[in-house]
Amino acid sequence: MNTAELFPIHHIRIDELYQSRKRVLEVLSGLLADDELGGQQATQIFEALVARERLGCTAIGHGIAVPHGRVDDILTPRGAVVRLREGVDFGAPDGAPVTLVIGLVIPEDCPEQHLEILGRLARHLNDPDERDTIMEAQSAERVQNLMIEWLKDSAEATAG
Repeated sequence: MNTAELFPIHHIRIDELYQSRKRVLEVLSGLLADDELGGQQATQIFEALVARERLGCTAIGHGIAVPHGRVDDILTPRGAVVRLREGVDFGAPDGAPVTLVIGLVIPEDCPEQHLEILGRLARHLNDPDERDTIMEAQSAERVQNLMIEWLKDSAEATAG
């Protein structure tokens, strides 16, 4: 897995303004589907993300949510990042509004890869210094570089 392909620049948005969790998930679904106009794949991804949210909140605290799911019709993992100017209620356990949303969809038949990527993201996002670094990143390129750095070992394991 090439992390730059998993989180391409055009899947990263910073300083966005949305009013609801639903709208954030819609935008995220369009990015993950490479179809910002809301095509069939974006709808399928949106439904997968909403279904996952119904199982349990994907907000992990500290203003961060990691909506994720597995989707039949994709061949490789896809990621997207949306950082918001103003927080949105995701029902986080700490009650904090979410300002950083990292979305992930994985092919249905790759559960191990799904868990590996989520685990690596969680480890980095639980570190206050690393969390501050991504929250303060001034460009999509910087966010992408952080994703590459954070998931590097995962990419090497998957390639090997």
